[in-house]
Amino acid sequence: MTALAARTPSATTSTRTLLTCVAVAGPLWASFSLAQAATRAGFDLTRHPLSALSNGSLGWLQIANFTIAGILTLAGAVGLRRALGGGWVPRLVAAYGLGLLAAGVLVMDPADGFPAGTPYGMPALSWHGYGHMAAGMLAFTASIAACYALARRFARSGNHRAAMVSIVAGTALLTGDLWAMGGGAAGSLTLAVGAITASLWISAVAGRLAMNN
Repeated sequence: MTALAARTPSATTSTRTLLTCVAVAGPLWASFSLAQAATRAGFDLTRHPLSALSNGSLGWLQIANFTIAGILTLAGAVGLRRALGGGWVPRLVAAYGLGLLAAGVLVMDPADGFPAGTPYGMPALSWHGYGHMAAGMLAFTASIAACYALARRFARSGNHRAAMVSIVAGTALLTGDLWAMGGGAAGSLTLAVGAITASLWISAVAGRLAMNN
């Protein structure tokens, strides 16, 4: 990723701090989500999306996880705009952060046996359930597009390896999302893998920019 960093303007300490925000956001959200997925009673990642963790007596933990990750990503988007001199990447990362923040505020409805005692199957959606779906659509679409925008930027700078990783990350989320929406086997698992892959790559790019400025 050095070729991309070499083309960016020098960043101030505040810019590096903002870049660190988005660098931390992905690993924090992913690790905390997976830790809950492994320990919450009745949660099955092959059937339940990570958003379902926002329900139940411990749901506030995942709500906070979404909210903090969203705020960090929005702050990081400002750092990306400064470091990259504008362009689509910072805008798309900001939209991704807004989607994360909205997903924390608008909680997914309990469904398919989680939390314990919830009837199996999908319930009629509440207003916040519809809102959560819209927030997820915004977050996923923006994250996919941000990865592809990074691929184009890396390719133009001659860093074809990083460009390929960006394409793989975006495609992992696109494939996982489409598979889940199509009712594919273990769709929530493939979606989680894709979402985490794209999130971690965006964070890795921001982290490298922070170190090189």
